[in-house]
Amino acid sequence: MSPASSLRRLAVGAAVIAAASGGGAVYLSPSVASSDRGGGPVLDSLRRRIGDPNASVPSRSAQESVLIGASASNPLDVLVIGGGATGSGVALDAATRGLRVGLVEREDFSSGTSSRSTKLIHGGVRYLEKAVFNLDYGQLKLVFHALEERKQLIENAPHLCHALPCMTPCFDWFEVVYFWMGLKMYDLVAGPRLLHLSRYYSAQESAELFPTLARKGKDRSLRGTVVYYDGQMNDSRLNVGLACTAALAGAAVLNHAEVVSLITDEATKRIVGARVRNNLTGKEFDSYAKVVVNAAGPFCDSIRKMVDEDTKPMICPSSGVHIVLPDYYSPEGMGLIVPKTKDGRVVFMLPWLGRTVAGTTDSNTSITPLPEPHEDEIQFILDAISDYLNIKVRRTDVLSAWSGIRPLAMDPTAKSTESISRDHVVFEENPGLVTITGGKWTTYRSMAEDAVDAAIKSGKLSPTNECVTQKLQILGSHGWEPSSFTALAQQYVRMKKTYGGKVVPGAMDTAAAKHLSHAYGSMADRVAIIAQEEGLGKRLAHGHPFLEAEVAYCARHEYCESAVDFIARRCRIAFLDTDAAARGLQRVVEILASEHKWDKSREKQELQKAKEFLQTFKSSKNAQFHDGKHN
Repeated sequence: MSPASSLRRLAVGAAVIAAASGGGAVYLSPSVASSDRGGGPVLDSLRRRIGDPNASVPSRSAQESVLIGASASNPLDVLVIGGGATGSGVALDAATRGLRVGLVEREDFSSGTSSRSTKLIHGGVRYLEKAVFNLDYGQLKLVFHALEERKQLIENAPHLCHALPCMTPCFDWFEVVYFWMGLKMYDLVAGPRLLHLSRYYSAQESAELFPTLARKGKDRSLRGTVVYYDGQMNDSRLNVGLACTAALAGAAVLNHAEVVSLITDEATKRIVGARVRNNLTGKEFDSYAKVVVNAAGPFCDSIRKMVDEDTKPMICPSSGVHIVLPDYYSPEGMGLIVPKTKDGRVVFMLPWLGRTVAGTTDSNTSITPLPEPHEDEIQFILDAISDYLNIKVRRTDVLSAWSGIRPLAMDPTAKSTESISRDHVVFEENPGLVTITGGKWTTYRSMAEDAVDAAIKSGKLSPTNECVTQKLQILGSHGWEPSSFTALAQQYVRMKKTYGGKVVPGAMDTAAAKHLSHAYGSMADRVAIIAQEEGLGKRLAHGHPFLEAEVAYCARHEYCESAVDFIARRCRIAFLDTDAAARGLQRVVEILASEHKWDKSREKQELQKAKEFLQTFKSSKNAQFHDGKHN
């Protein structure tokens, strides 16, 4: 197809879609008012409870007692299996509708796919391209939906989410026009959900904004770039925030609690609960519920097989590998996205928490609790970004590399794999067991809403109000401002213990204050007080802003039960710099041991488990070298 015909088709497609949508009015459809979503006094009460600066989640033992107390004669309304973004979202949604809710998670909140994402909150610009070229209104609706959810997610967790400009390099004038038109259409479709307008930058301006961007390559010269905006997040901290918010809203959430079997009513053949094992103590108990929601992500088929071993699988697992590089690979506040590399894949390089994250791959994989990136996948990413940079891209610069499993969902009743979709699937295959899977981080909230709607229908439940999560800010968001870190820097000091045991004061420097403010939002004061008053103001690893006080805070207020819980999910050091995580590990274990009253045997066990976990993150130091090559 010629460039001219491509542009004509793009324009015609846009016109047809606009006409089919009501002449463009749909582009500017307002957000649904909170009063139309069961808001009012209910929402105000929830906001006060979650926004209370002295709010504290119930203890782990109290949460377990609620789950144990859910008997056949007095069941929960909903029992959620899985503590990822979707499962935690389901627990929050159901609890805020006035339902009795429990959630169990085999490992930790966000221990699976939800902590291994691309870190983007995206509206689906690629879906828009498909909508235009295939004249597919269904794809367009996906874009509308994702853009609405993107806006709400950023507003509901502003300390953990923000808008990020993404630069698309263009090496001929057709690409400039094509991407400019496509991204202007993205702006138009976003309407009131727009983060910022996209715009074109010349080659000179682009080089100033992104100094490491190559201006010349193999037989080509940079003609300019088109910059558009999507959202970025700290995914696992957002997930933990959802779980803790659900706990404050009344849900009994319990991590490190594995479902070993489902309970079936022999008379009705309905699923009425689950047998749960506390993986920290080995203790097992039954927890009953009117409806069980299977939100186990890539592992949802294993839950379905507990009912029927011959159940047809619905998960088509896909491996997404990401690598983390030093900050100098990309400037702060500007990402680079290449929509189509030589082999047709999308590659990006984004600033994230003071480093650069690059990816990604999309390949078939097996389902495993701890997926590892293959060396050829890491090398593919390095090779792909080297085509667009003017600096040497080295394997020795890789600070961390990880793999996540995308749970692409297939309708289990479909006759072919053509039904595989990145949209989500909600269905009740067995009475009392509602499965929610597929989808993406951006739309977790609406996925949860659909799952709770299905659960209410299945169990004939009686919620006190409609869904209110669209306008509900999560823990830490209330009263937070981008300038909140300045108050931390002005009001607190970091009291640090020296090697000799003496406690000396240190400044709450800008890096530490900004980190605490963004990671904990309005709860950052609590962490700063621990750093100041308990002598835990020292950094866990040189070159990183993470403080010892965070370990104590997370153990007390965020259900942090293991060393891996902290280094991977409560703070992101394992993902940002695997070797730095290993250096800080001993101190993390010491503080957790003090908080949880571990004996020396448990300390040793935690240290070993964490070291084994870090081995799955392929930094340059723990990769294997043979004759100068990596295996």
